[in-house]
This record gives sequence, C-alpha cells and structure tokens, in this order.
Amino acid sequence: MFPKYDVIVVGAGHAGCEAAIGAANLGSKVLLVTMNMQTIAQMSCNPAMGGVAKGQIVREIDALGGYSGIVTDHTAVQFRMLNLSKGPAMWSPRAQSDRMLFAAKWRQMLEAHPNVDFWQDMVASLLVKNGVVGGVVTGMGLQIESQAVVLTNGTFLNGIIHIGEKQFGGGRAGEKPPRASPSSSSSSASRLAA
Repeated sequence: MFPKYDVIVVGAGHAGCEAAIGAANLGSKVLLVTMNMQTIAQMSCNPAMGGVAKGQIVREIDALGGYSGIVTDHTAVQFRMLNLSKGPAMWSPRAQSDRMLFAAKWRQMLEAHPNVDFWQDMVASLLVKNGVVGGVVTGMGLQIESQAVVLTNGTFLNGIIHIGEKQFGGGRAGEKPPRASPSSSSSSASRLAA
C-alpha cells in the first residue's frame, strides 16, 4: 500500500511541518503523519512568531530555507518591535498572524510540494530491526517503512489537564492527547504515540 519513504515525520505542528518541508526540499520523499489533518500547523491561542527566543529560531530556520517566516509574512495582522525600552541586543521583532490563515497557508505550501505525502493516523510504535529504526506502525496497525523517522510529538504527548482536584487526559482545548505505550524489550517495535 505504501512505498518505502526516505523520511517519515510524525506530527504536523510547526516543527513537523518544517522537518517535512526541509527534507522534501533536499529531495527526500516524505510522509507527514498527523492525528488530525485539520490541525496541521495550528497556532496556539497567542498566534505569534518572533520574540527574543522564538524569533531567533525562526530566523535560523528561515536562513536554512524553512517556511515559518514566509508563512508569517503572508498571514500577519500585526508587526511589533519588542523591548525598545532596553538596549539594542534585546530588541526583537514579533508578528501576530491570523490563526486560520496561518494554518491554511502552511497546508497549502506543503500540499503543493511534490515530495510530501500525508497520512492521518496515530503512530503507535516504531519499526526497529537490529537497533535501527526502519519505519512506523500506525494506530490502525499499518506498517510504513522509511530510511529515517523524525519525531515531532509536541507538548501534548501523555498530556494531563489539572482542574482543582480533577485530572484527565487532554491536549489543546477539546482535543485528546496522544498516548505513549510502554516499551517491550522482547518486541521489535518501540512503543510511541504521536
């Protein structure tokens, strides 16, 4: 059903999108696996790119041919220079984007790339043979082979929400978290969800 991919990227948040497009631009055939095709490159409740730390990362990714800065340029609704009351070393540009347009533009750019395929599913484990990762096993039990696997599970892996005395699993508001399964030493597949 699936060809053997050069790279499988697990997770389609900002890191996964950058990993997928970076590998694809280098000529690799890439499969981007996400739990929900509707949340590719979804921004947080504060839809900003930039700032002192994140801004440096975005610029470094941009210098390497990444797309986050380009997508931000297409979808920004406000540009600001932070920390102008401090010295020039602390000045930092920040752009706020339209959340829906940002995710739609990212998806459009990924879909336009001939080297990127998509699969909606949860990754349940890694295919490991002789200590080398050779693909993934999905939640539906499909085995997809590749030469490399990039894990960008995000911050919701095994996420727990605490409200007062109550605790329950959760990711972003209204979303369930991906679950990591315990690893089995006798199994040839390492357990991991994303």
